[in-house]
Amino acid sequence: MNPAMRKTFVLIHGAWHGGWCWRRVADRLERRGHKVFAPTLTGLGERSHLMSASINLDTHIADVVNVLKWEELKDVVLVAHSYGGWPVSGAIEQAFDRISSVVYLDAFVPDDGQKSLDTASDFTRKGIQQAIAKGEISRAGPSAATFHVNERDRAWVDGKLTPQPIAVSLQPIRLTGALERLPKKSYIRAPKYPQPSFDSYYRTKKDDPSWRTYEVPCGHDVMIDMPDRLVEILLEVA
Repeated sequence: MNPAMRKTFVLIHGAWHGGWCWRRVADRLERRGHKVFAPTLTGLGERSHLMSASINLDTHIADVVNVLKWEELKDVVLVAHSYGGWPVSGAIEQAFDRISSVVYLDAFVPDDGQKSLDTASDFTRKGIQQAIAKGEISRAGPSAATFHVNERDRAWVDGKLTPQPIAVSLQPIRLTGALERLPKKSYIRAPKYPQPSFDSYYRTKKDDPSWRTYEVPCGHDVMIDMPDRLVEILLEVA
């Protein structure tokens, strides 16, 4: 590959997931000569042994920012899946000069002062409130079927999901509008997964000429259900 064509992708997973969920997409991008990082946020996946009550949104923002800084990454295509939209939005504020493009994949696009609990689905909100009432620091996720993962991969995904730290949903995010100053912004919606917030983001971005929008006919875990199509989109928006 011509070095000028080589892109750097940083892929951020959603709640209950880990970097493992990006393997199919990462493999495809790397085979084409691109550089890929798929970090796991603190307390999840292979870092689930680090679960603690102190893990908040700032922790996960730092997870993203530190990959960009310590790996000395520049001209990054930053991709956020689902809950990953929260730490990615925060990371853009702190590492704006390292990011050339951002992609929200069936993800939250928060406003300044919001917290994840404000935009959560009824299912998630009730789960968080029940966990808080019990004094728990994390909550187990739903089944892969809830995410409408294809039937072949459901058992595999169920075996990989780990509890999500609760405090990340309770801390308001602080934003100054750095996201809107990025030259390349995209939103991808997977409408088979019902989430009113995602529908709202998609409609709003579709009407905004500074954003590219896409629909993909699969469940919420697009990187698992349709990795080839997702790679096509990522390369197009990069």
